[in-house]
Amino acid sequence: MTSHDPASTAPTAADATAPAQPDPALLEAIEGYYDAVPRGSARVEDFGPLSLFVAEGTGWPYYARPALGHGGPAATAADVRRVRARQRELGLPEAFEWVAEHDPLLRAAVEEAGLTVHEHPLLVLGPQDGPPDEPLDGHGHGDAAGPDGVSVRVLAADDPALAEALAVPHLAFGEPGTGVGSAGPTELAVRAEALRADGSAERLAARITAGRTALAAAFGEGTALCAGQHNPVGEVTEVAGVGTLPSARRRGLAQAVTAALVAHARAGGARTVFLSAADEDVARIYRRAGFRSFATALIAEAGAEPGAEAGAEPGTEPGTEAESGPDAAATTGAH
Repeated sequence: MTSHDPASTAPTAADATAPAQPDPALLEAIEGYYDAVPRGSARVEDFGPLSLFVAEGTGWPYYARPALGHGGPAATAADVRRVRARQRELGLPEAFEWVAEHDPLLRAAVEEAGLTVHEHPLLVLGPQDGPPDEPLDGHGHGDAAGPDGVSVRVLAADDPALAEALAVPHLAFGEPGTGVGSAGPTELAVRAEALRADGSAERLAARITAGRTALAAAFGEGTALCAGQHNPVGEVTEVAGVGTLPSARRRGLAQAVTAALVAHARAGGARTVFLSAADEDVARIYRRAGFRSFATALIAEAGAEPGAEAGAEPGTEPGTEAESGPDAAATTGAH
């Protein structure tokens, strides 16, 4: 993803949709969420203005981000290089994630240290925002009619379709874009079986039982067609990893699944629901679901070509037990 050229005077789509100044209280609530989410399964290493989250046990590797509540000088390129050296020492991806409007000076330091930065629209349903179209029964559970007679439901930990729903975003992010693709039910069955075998489905079931993750999916034609998650922490939750089976795209399934996740989150007490979109095309889908533009999530990686998109979920592998980061929905497919 290329960033806006400051030398250009032509407004971009992001310029037209992003607010001039995000609400500070809401920005702090989301910042607190980003700091809290990884702590359940990672240790934190202190690098002054930066914190490095290191996963403990199995799971997707984490990232570095601004230290919550740091009151000293902003991070420099030297700080970033120190963290990168530690990430290499631990065999971790050299990845940083943050919200541009909360830490506006970090981008220059990260780029000076040699990383490539990707921008993703961050959208929100705050306490003052009304709900999107809700396909569920108003209590955040049960089957509901989706597009073209497709049913949408939030899955229990013992749902027999759990592994299948878990597999859908893996295939979606493996075949990026919003156009109809080739992967379908045959590929889905193979991936679902692999996720059962490697323990991913069991770990997700444990997270659902603990109330740390909710998984919603759209079903039709005898199979899961679209799925996504939200991961609550207190009164804030992030919608992440929404992806549609490539062969089933362009039917409004992602919007239906997202609405189900929001309904479930609201019923569970979440006052703020947010997500990041892969790009502006995907962000438009979420605006139709009621989300509004709020800020910009930034992901910095090593070794990426300028202009290239970030990977499927550099902070949260779709559908695994890994926690969310600013990019988790940044890679929300919404196909």
